[in-house]
Amino acid sequence: MKAETWFKHPAGILISSAGATLLWGSALPVIKISYEHFHIDSANVFGEWVFAGYRFALAGLILIVLALLLGHTRSSGRKPLTIPRVVRLGFIQTFMQYLVLYAGLSFSSGIEGSILVGSTSLFQILSARLMDKSEGLSLTKWFGLLLGFLGILVMGFGQQGVQFHFGIGALLLLASAAFGGFGNVLFRKESAGESVIALTGKQMLAGGLGLLLVGAVRSGFAPFHFDLRGWLLLAYLSVLSAAGFALWNTVMKYNSVGKVSLYLFLIPVFGVLLSSVLLGERVSAWIGLSLALVVAGIVIVNRSGRSVKGKGQLQEKARRSM
Repeated sequence: MKAETWFKHPAGILISSAGATLLWGSALPVIKISYEHFHIDSANVFGEWVFAGYRFALAGLILIVLALLLGHTRSSGRKPLTIPRVVRLGFIQTFMQYLVLYAGLSFSSGIEGSILVGSTSLFQILSARLMDKSEGLSLTKWFGLLLGFLGILVMGFGQQGVQFHFGIGALLLLASAAFGGFGNVLFRKESAGESVIALTGKQMLAGGLGLLLVGAVRSGFAPFHFDLRGWLLLAYLSVLSAAGFALWNTVMKYNSVGKVSLYLFLIPVFGVLLSSVLLGERVSAWIGLSLALVVAGIVIVNRSGRSVKGKGQLQEKARRSM
């Protein structure tokens, strides 16, 4: 089965999207473990940027080497992106998204992070509408999106109670979600001329180096000591970032944005569930309702897409028979 066939098939979309969000969700508790191991305080934003820089730069190198080994350096025989366009993509999808994310988390609570980062789906769809007028959104799809976002609200309030303060932290987290959503759509557009694996690796390397340089301004390039456990934690985070972004960018390349965006709502849900396993954190019974709402939203959006596609095929057959 060709890659395009797999990533367009309903089962391929489900497995790949859920796999990417599961990997990203597992990053949340592992990052907490890493910060504890390296003694990175939540207020030490520059140290967090340095750690993130190493993580994404290494992830980018992994994908670049993999692309070279597989011979996946170009797509459709076209020329690869120029360096300025790769840097622009890395600046938006990796550098700015995570630069403001870590800054925002230092001013916010966990609930604010879960809810506002979960809004990436909304920004992704809005960005798609601005960049591609063919990306239609029916009322059914908007209803599915509302259910997904409601699921994140239920999870957040169920875990920590109704404690939400809109301040600088919330603004930064919204900015991170906006950069993430726009970056995902921009990648979809740019990937027409280059393989997903190679382009993902290049943009992550560019963005990671940018984070490393900015963080090193205050923390230096080696603010913490790497032992065997530290290297293993960094390696795991790098591999999951490489795999997660490669999977998600490939799904985005072959499908409409409105069809797959809801899967991003699974990231904080998986994060909470895996935090309970790895960190022993309390899980509210509301998590079940949260997951049900997110899944319901995904089902509604995908059924809506199939219904529209089916109507289009029937109309086309009717025109041909005239």
